[in-house]
Amino acid sequence: MLQNIHHIAIICSNYTISKKFYTEILGLEIIREVFREERGSYKLDLALNGNYIIELFSFPNPPKRLSQPEGTGLRHLAFQVMNIEDTINELKNKGIDTEPIRVDEFTGKRFTFFFDPDDLPIELYEI
Repeated sequence: MLQNIHHIAIICSNYTISKKFYTEILGLEIIREVFREERGSYKLDLALNGNYIIELFSFPNPPKRLSQPEGTGLRHLAFQVMNIEDTINELKNKGIDTEPIRVDEFTGKRFTFFFDPDDLPIELYEI
């Protein structure tokens, strides 16, 4: 039946800002970028280490996402990292602040959160 997650779709409020965030700040690779004229919408397919993971969409006037307090639905994206301090420092050098490092009470692994341009929570989880 199910084998893997194929991709995650994200709708952004400002395509230019979000494209820069996901490609230049996080370093995701562009697979394909198309403008769908009939929808007034961009669709940007992004990969991490050659694996297709995110579809970034723009739509005219999308409603704002409820993030705080947390709403029903997708909570966050999580990326695994080898060294959480190194990753936090790389993000800090690019102007991105993270929350303090926490420890997962069940696994003992360290993690933290930061936010994309539309306040979508993104987790770093140290393996």
